[in-house]
Amino acid sequence: MRSKNRLMNEINVVPYIDVMLVLLVIFMVTAPMMNPGQVDLPQVSNSSIPAPAPLEVIIKKDGTLSLRDHAKGDAEARVSREDLVSILKSRQEMLPEQAVVISADKNVRYEEVINVMDVLQQQHIKKVGLLTQTK
Repeated sequence: MRSKNRLMNEINVVPYIDVMLVLLVIFMVTAPMMNPGQVDLPQVSNSSIPAPAPLEVIIKKDGTLSLRDHAKGDAEARVSREDLVSILKSRQEMLPEQAVVISADKNVRYEEVINVMDVLQQQHIKKVGLLTQTK
């Protein structure tokens, strides 16, 4: 009599295994038939005009500024902050996409670099970079 009232605490997993094997076979058969999604990328025409050479603002140890125009050679000209602003304004009117890079001596205070970057931002120069040297 005791065996009739006893609960069954075992799970019959055979039907679950059968279902899993059927699903596995279905996925194995259908997976090779699926085509991967094709991405249609936009086309860009090649520009015949090369990007202008960047202007390099050089901050020396003593805090003086120099400007080097790579399009005109590697000669650098010493400039004041006011001259830098006027030169950058005139350059941005002629070539609005010209990049400006800042190269500072490693002993220059961080504040000086930020001040020059602030001047460039006030002149609405979009492409500004920092020039570094690899080890």
